[in-house]
Amino acid sequence: MRDTVAPLAGTDAGRRQLEMGAGGDRTMELDRAAEAVVFAELERVADAGTRFSVLSEEVGLRSFGAPYPLVVVDPVDGSLNAKQGIPFYNVMLAMLEGPTVGDAAAGSVFNLINGETWTAIKGRGASHNGKRLDVMPRERPDRIQLLGLESSTRSLKVAQRLVERSSKVRILGSMALSMAHTAAGALDVFCAPVPMRVFDMTAGLLLLAEVGDVATDVHGQPLGSLECTLTTRTSLLCSADATAHAMALRAFVGD
Repeated sequence: MRDTVAPLAGTDAGRRQLEMGAGGDRTMELDRAAEAVVFAELERVADAGTRFSVLSEEVGLRSFGAPYPLVVVDPVDGSLNAKQGIPFYNVMLAMLEGPTVGDAAAGSVFNLINGETWTAIKGRGASHNGKRLDVMPRERPDRIQLLGLESSTRSLKVAQRLVERSSKVRILGSMALSMAHTAAGALDVFCAPVPMRVFDMTAGLLLLAEVGDVATDVHGQPLGSLECTLTTRTSLLCSADATAHAMALRAFVGD
């Protein structure tokens, strides 16, 4: 993936527009090339006798002989960063044993710039670069020091009260990597206040769950029962610390 994406990142060739993808966004050459690498590997798995299906942002749902397990893949999460040559994007993979995000059995987020890897296996914990993921403690229990936000300009307006209650804000442009860093405690809170595709959150939600973090929508509702499709959308509020999550939630539901 890195060998394929790196030469296209930040180039006119990588930004070349193709057809509309299954997820509703315009596919670029960089997206197409990255997805081709993913499917080449999955086809080798299928040729070896494994039966499964794949849900991908560009191709959509494709069967390799069985509806489940379902492999969910975003070949380049943070694709706008990649197309613009901003070095912060990843490949997101998850495997579901059923139709909902709560059915995720394994998930991985791989930083295509530096090779940093975040992995979670349901019931067996989460790891960072092959070692158990340790959550760093918060320095200020009484305040949200570092808030991560989803990157649309509308999010800033919707999350204004949350922004006002935070010391610093980071808008990184990658949902999966932002959630991974939240799982590690690097971000006190990450919020997508405008409904986003639950598809993009699949691996991140498992990472959060496996280290005991808290993830809900901005109304405090759990997300595990949401069906994992390209059209299912939800807001997101997550934190490695229950106190920080509660403080952030009050910005939306009131004190």
